[in-house]
Amino acid sequence: MEGIINVLKPPGMTSSDVVVWMRRILKTKRIGHTGTLDPGVAGVLPLCVGKGTRLAEYITEQGKAYRAEVTFGVTTDTQDSYGKVTKVSSPNCGQNDLEQVLPSFTGKITQIPPMYSAVRKEGKHLYEYARQGIAIERTSREVFIYQLKLVKWYEGEFPRAILDIECSKGTYIRTLCYDLGEALGFGAHMSYLVRVRSGPFKLQESWTLEEIDEAVRKSTYPFLLPLTAGVELPRVVLSAVRANAFKHGLPTRRDLIETITEGQESYVQVIEDGELIGIGVWREQSLFPHKVFG
Repeated sequence: MEGIINVLKPPGMTSSDVVVWMRRILKTKRIGHTGTLDPGVAGVLPLCVGKGTRLAEYITEQGKAYRAEVTFGVTTDTQDSYGKVTKVSSPNCGQNDLEQVLPSFTGKITQIPPMYSAVRKEGKHLYEYARQGIAIERTSREVFIYQLKLVKWYEGEFPRAILDIECSKGTYIRTLCYDLGEALGFGAHMSYLVRVRSGPFKLQESWTLEEIDEAVRKSTYPFLLPLTAGVELPRVVLSAVRANAFKHGLPTRRDLIETITEGQESYVQVIEDGELIGIGVWREQSLFPHKVFG
C-alpha cells in the first residue's frame, strides 16, 4: 500500500496519535505525517504511506494556510488558550488599529520560536525546558507571510479577531498572534486555530478518522491518493527507456524527454506511465535523479 492521505486531524490528538491510529487501521507500519499540528489544533494533516514516506520532506516544505482567532488583552505562557495566563489588560483598541499593523506582519518577518514548541536546543525540546520552568535563549528565524487578512472583528471586554493566514513552512501562528498583541500594546493569544491547507491538500477535501475507518471496513480506499497528488512541482514525463536510466541514477538530456511542464523550480516530479517514480533536478540541459522511489 502506498499513497497520501489528506486527514482532518481532530483537536485533542497529537499528530503522532493520528499516525499510530492509521497504522492500526491500515495494518501497515510505514506511515508518517508531514508537519506537526499542536494537539489542540484541528485541520489538514497529510499522511504518507509506503513509498509516499519518501515524499514527506517535499510536502512539509510547501506553504500552509490557516484560519486563526486572536484574543486581545490576555497573554499566556504558551501563546495559546491552553497555557497559564501571564498578563491581563484592558485593550483600548479597535478594528482600525489592528488593520493598521497587519501590513507590517506581511512578507518576510522574523519570529522567535515559543518556549512551548518542538524546536530542539542541546538535545532537548524547548517544551521540556518550559515544563521545568527554564527559559532558554532562542535563535530568531525568518518566515514568510504571503497573506494576512482580517475576516471578522468582535468587540468586547477582550476583543477578538478572525484572521486568514497563508504562510511558509516553520511559521508559528501562536507567535504571530502574540506579536500582533505586542504591536498593539495590550498583549494577545491565539484562542483558536484550524489548518485549512497544507501544500495542495485542502480542508474541504480531507477525510475524518471516522470516514476512513468506515471505508476500510468496507475494504475500499477512496481516501488513498496517488503520490503525484502530494507535490507542487513541474512534471517531466519519461519514456520507459529513460525512466529505467533515471532509476539507475543516470541523467537524461532535455531533448530526449517526452513532456516537460515548465516552471521556475529546479526540482521536478518525474513521471512514467502516470506514476511518480522520483524527484529530478535540472543541471544545465540535463535531468539528474535527486530521489528515486523504485
